[in-house]
Amino acid sequence: MAEKLLALPFTGTWMTQNSPARRVPSHGVDLFGERYAIDFVAVDLKGRSSDRRDWRTFLSTEPAERFLGFGQPILAPVDGVVAAVHDGELDHDGRRSQLALVPYALGQAGRLRQGVNAIAGNTVTIAIPGGGAFVSLAHLRLGSIRVAVGDRVASGQPIAECGNSGNSTEPHVHLQVMNAADPSIAEGLPMTFGRYRERRPGSTQPLLVEAGIPGERSIVEPVA
Repeated sequence: MAEKLLALPFTGTWMTQNSPARRVPSHGVDLFGERYAIDFVAVDLKGRSSDRRDWRTFLSTEPAERFLGFGQPILAPVDGVVAAVHDGELDHDGRRSQLALVPYALGQAGRLRQGVNAIAGNTVTIAIPGGGAFVSLAHLRLGSIRVAVGDRVASGQPIAECGNSGNSTEPHVHLQVMNAADPSIAEGLPMTFGRYRERRPGSTQPLLVEAGIPGERSIVEPVA
């Protein structure tokens, strides 16, 4: 099956994490249709996901509102029809502190036992025209989803806001393409993104990419 060409689901500058350009499965496991999944974290031009640091940054959790991505519009990456929506999962505090990350990591097995919603949080899944492929966006902000099952959406249309729901240590958007609308039975499919600027780690000059997958820790920005 040919790779699906998507638009980046946001405006502004975001950093790539867990990119399939680095490894497959991109998240280290082949569960819930996330074999080729990718994460994007909103950052400033210096690559910072938050412009604040204090004692909580190093010793505790931090309010999700402190992070640049929280509440940012998330856009439909393709034209299509909404196939599934899940809302109702709380947004957690962010965790940059190793002291806060350790107990969170120890709770991972428990979240897996709770099922896909505890992992993905609030989600929107869109059926891609042509059949057989669905794009899902996860960790959305509680109560921010603007679409319902059966709605037709256009690429670039605001559908929700970036949140910190599900298995997420700081606000970001997780995107994956899969062969079923239900991630509990789906297999992940490869994808590419069209027209974006990418500044790779260690470089000061962004590259214009017509179609590709951003590399790990690249800073990307969509181009009209």
